[in-house]
Formats: sequence, structure tokens, C-alpha cells
Amino acid sequence: MKIMKCLSLAAVVILLVSCNKNGATQKPIKTELDSVSYAIGMDVAKNVKASFEDFDNDLFIQGFTNVLDSTDILIDATVAQQVVRTYFQKKQKADAAKAKEEGEKAKVDGIKFLEDNKSKEGVQTTESGLQYIVLKEGTGEKPTTSSKVKVHYHGTLIDGTVFDSSVDRGEPTEFGVTQVIKGWTEGLQLMNVGAKYKFFVPSNLAYGANPRPGGVIKPNSTLIFDVELLEIVK
Repeated sequence: MKIMKCLSLAAVVILLVSCNKNGATQKPIKTELDSVSYAIGMDVAKNVKASFEDFDNDLFIQGFTNVLDSTDILIDATVAQQVVRTYFQKKQKADAAKAKEEGEKAKVDGIKFLEDNKSKEGVQTTESGLQYIVLKEGTGEKPTTSSKVKVHYHGTLIDGTVFDSSVDRGEPTEFGVTQVIKGWTEGLQLMNVGAKYKFFVPSNLAYGANPRPGGVIKPNSTLIFDVELLEIVK
């Protein structure tokens, strides 16, 4: 079973960490196989940390050494596989329930935010529900669906949490007008080169119920972007 193999490898990592904490000298990396061994340990340890919020290292190491020595094994191997399988099945259900709850809350919060926002000074609303403010008008041409553009942007959730920002990275980005979320595809075509707009994007024009797994953006999130259209790339 893949999970059990990963956990067995991870035990080596935790065992080494435990020994190092007790004062043992770290083994140096000298050969290619040493590097591969260490890299696998790093990767498995990262996966274990991502899979468990609370973990008993002592029992983990105990299970590992008991199997190596074939002594004092507390759980039959077949039962152990079922224990792990059942744990992750329960975790998957719990994670799905949590995501659903967060998505429902994000949807309600987003609707309220947009309803309050639409009456604020300078906010304009399109037929699709996209809201925007013109921060600075441009004098260049407007992009079309066939255009490739260069932009600077800063994206946040409605609570101000930053999830992506070319501004923070200090480097603008290029992409096709239709290669982004619907709210951007529509909003960019409102802008002239040189313009800077603030977009308030409803969830149905953003990532809807299926944002990138593990990211800051939760299902049904309304998103806010400051977007500066720098260039239509020819």
C-alpha cells in the first residue's frame, strides 16, 4: 500500500531527527545515493506533515523499529493497513464537509459584500455582475478576446488577504485575454492601455466552487483585483 510505504520511509526521517535532537552528529552527504536518500526523506516528511495535524512521533518510531526487529508488533500488518485506510477515508469526508461549509459562508459573505459595494462612489456594475472602479484611465487601444496583454495586478479576498500579486513579485505578467477567469476577460476589454482598474469579481466569474486545492481562495469566493494594463503584446 502506497500510504504505508510512505509512512515507513517517513519514519526514517523522524528517527534521524529524533537522534539529532538528542545530540548525535548529522550524517554528511557524500555520494549521489546519499543525496537521493536525503531528498526522499525530505519529500516524505513534507507529505507526512501535510497529512497530519497531530502526530505521535514516538509511536511512529516504535512501529518502525518493531517491524525492523520483528518483535513486539502491536498491530497485525493487514489490520494496520485498514487502520490507515479508514483514517484517511474519515479525513477526506471531514475535509469535504469543511470545504462545503467554508464555501457556503464565502458565497453568503460575497453576495453581501457586492450588494453593499455596488452603491459606493465610483463603482460601476456590468450586466454579468462584475463590479469595477476606474482608478486611472488609459489612452491606448482596448484589448480584444484575441489579444495577449501585459499587466500588473494585486489580488485579495474581501477580507484583505493577499493571494497573488505581480506587484509584490516586482514583475508584470503576460497572458491571453481568454486564458484567465471570466471576470478578467470581461474587465480587460473595458480598459485602454495605460488604465488601472479595481475589479470586484463575483465567484461565478472567478473560480466558483472549484478553486485550486490547498490555496488561500476558498470555494465561492468573491475576489478583488487592482489591475494595470501595461501593454497589448503584439
